[in-house]
Amino acid sequence: MTAAGPRRRIRAATFLHGRGTLANPGLDLTRLPIGLDPRGLSLVDGVRAALAFGLVILLHEWVAWPPLLTLALAANLACFADAGGPMRSRLMVLTVFSLLSGAIWGLFGLMQPLGPVLVVPLAGLVIFACTYARVWGVQAQAAGNVLVLVLCFALDRPLSPDQALVAGLVFTAGGLWATLLALLLWRLHPYRPTHRAVAEVWRRLTRLCDDLEALASLTWPEKPEDKAAPRAGNRQIFDRHTFDLQAFDRHARAHRRGVREAIEQARTVIVDLARSRERISDRTAQALIRLEAAEQIFAALIALSDLIEGESDPRRRRMARRFLRRLRPLLGVIARAIRDDSVIDLARLERAIERGARRLAHDRGLSDLATRILDRVRIGAKLSTPDGYRPGGALMGRASLPLGTRLLGPLSTNLTFASANLRHAVRATVVAAPALWATLVWSGPFAHWLTITVVLTMQPFYAATWQRALERIGGTVLGGLIGAALAGIATTPLALAALVFPLSIIGFAARQVSYGVFIACLTPLVVLLVEVVEPGHGSWEVAGMRALLTLLGGLIAVASALVLWPIWEPDQVRLELRKAVRAHAAFARAVLCTGPEAETSGTRAQAARAVGLALSDLEAALARALQQPRAGRHPHVETAMVADATLRRISARLTALRYAAETADAEALAAWSGWITATLTSLGGEGALPPMPKARHTDGLRRLVGQVELLSETLNPSPDRIATA
Repeated sequence: MTAAGPRRRIRAATFLHGRGTLANPGLDLTRLPIGLDPRGLSLVDGVRAALAFGLVILLHEWVAWPPLLTLALAANLACFADAGGPMRSRLMVLTVFSLLSGAIWGLFGLMQPLGPVLVVPLAGLVIFACTYARVWGVQAQAAGNVLVLVLCFALDRPLSPDQALVAGLVFTAGGLWATLLALLLWRLHPYRPTHRAVAEVWRRLTRLCDDLEALASLTWPEKPEDKAAPRAGNRQIFDRHTFDLQAFDRHARAHRRGVREAIEQARTVIVDLARSRERISDRTAQALIRLEAAEQIFAALIALSDLIEGESDPRRRRMARRFLRRLRPLLGVIARAIRDDSVIDLARLERAIERGARRLAHDRGLSDLATRILDRVRIGAKLSTPDGYRPGGALMGRASLPLGTRLLGPLSTNLTFASANLRHAVRATVVAAPALWATLVWSGPFAHWLTITVVLTMQPFYAATWQRALERIGGTVLGGLIGAALAGIATTPLALAALVFPLSIIGFAARQVSYGVFIACLTPLVVLLVEVVEPGHGSWEVAGMRALLTLLGGLIAVASALVLWPIWEPDQVRLELRKAVRAHAAFARAVLCTGPEAETSGTRAQAARAVGLALSDLEAALARALQQPRAGRHPHVETAMVADATLRRISARLTALRYAAETADAEALAAWSGWITATLTSLGGEGALPPMPKARHTDGLRRLVGQVELLSETLNPSPDRIATA
């Protein structure tokens, strides 16, 4: 294969597919991750929402009892509040949501005639509590957001005491009906979220392996300082060399953060499942082992990328490319087996594993990495055979933390104004209060959409708020046009009610594909429901008012994210960069200054995980800064961009040294190891920079020393460089 083919593949991956998604942020940090994720399509969610909501609407067409519409709305909102996850936590969150939503609906409907002077302060307290609930995780965040919708709907019309009691009980019943239906459907597959999360890790490893194979196909040019080459040729070689370095930077940014976040997401799902059952069952232990094997493969692939990047021997690169070409389908087979919970033909896969290690025995460094990777592949494959499903011998795990600790711990930790979650809750309350006052003074059937848009669009960070506003406004306009057209076709109440089923299925099935797609699919359902619940409003009027109020609410949310207590991203980038450097200092200490016992005890694995998390946090902060107005040109951000690429190389080199035995002079190795760890510690904000040792570089540390020097010059530039700048 020529170098042109891999370069085309790399350019295609870089420029054509650079738009990331929320699940996979992508390699271009300057672009909002608003891409589509077709793998997030879930027909089960759509069918569940259609049954929970549509059946009640059809029943109302037959019985014509007005409280049924309230019950249908409660069931619909409960489907919104269900963010998935383990059975026990979902049951607790949805039950609490159903009880609170009934209480809010009845109490605020009863207080609505008292006027905004009394209602708005109490509603502000509720909004603060609902938006602050995100400290407990995604499930609580989703339920809190939907409770804000319940509050806004409840203030639409006044209720008498009898009406408030009936409406509150009916609303609670609707939420419990949707909860019961959801748990009955999902109870058939209690381990499906775990399987999907772990399979996603193996799938991303497959993509990383494919991209790394393309990088291994690039030819490594001669050094630019080669005197034998003509001057023009030197410039061409330098350009090719720079392209190769940039290709590896893009590879690391595109894949490593995504794989690390998938690993952490899978670990969270597994731990939640284990806590919900108060023990680690056989299937949970199986998922943990699969995840651990995938994480070790990830570390070995990082070491292999470091070997490929620094290798000038084309023969060794060809060997690495051949190994990666054979490894990629193995990872894909295991990913599909985990996702589908199917059985693997181990004998056939074992032959493929043996072919993967062929012709590598005489290259110790490459052979050791390949053996380590294939051993973990073998573990993942054996767990998808009949022997991997044998019952008995369950591993007893620790009981989950007490409920009081789980509830009060996040509240106290975030109870500081430096917390993005607390700032977000205060900002949402301050901005929502005037919107609520306006909707109470100038009441109307659509006024609540303004407050809902403001609160749901606003996010803790400006970049996320801007992204949410774009997706919500665009999806609302497109969905409103579709809904108005459908309402013009379906002219009878029964036809409108019948359309609820397909629209619910489409809308909720696309919930994880993209927020913009979700809003575009959901808005037609809203338009039709207004036609069913409050006939007399034209469909184009409903669509136009929703689009207008959504646009106004989105603009208010974006402006408030810039004006009210913003988190200035360059400052956040500086803090995350310091944390990342400290994590690399700890990783270097674990790899260079400890013996083999650090590997067996898990110290190095924990340090490697801390490095991956720190780099992911740094790149997330960089992405938010680059998407914030004028922040991308800030000196802290520009420095952090260079430091991020350098830290990626340092972590890769340390990972390679973690698996390689250094055979050089022990005294020189100790001197340079001490200097590397001391320098990284100093750059992390602890102590002064140490002097460089006079010992000779060892082969294994030469490139690492160069990268640490580059990082030191980037974060602590010399006076000459400052004067030049």
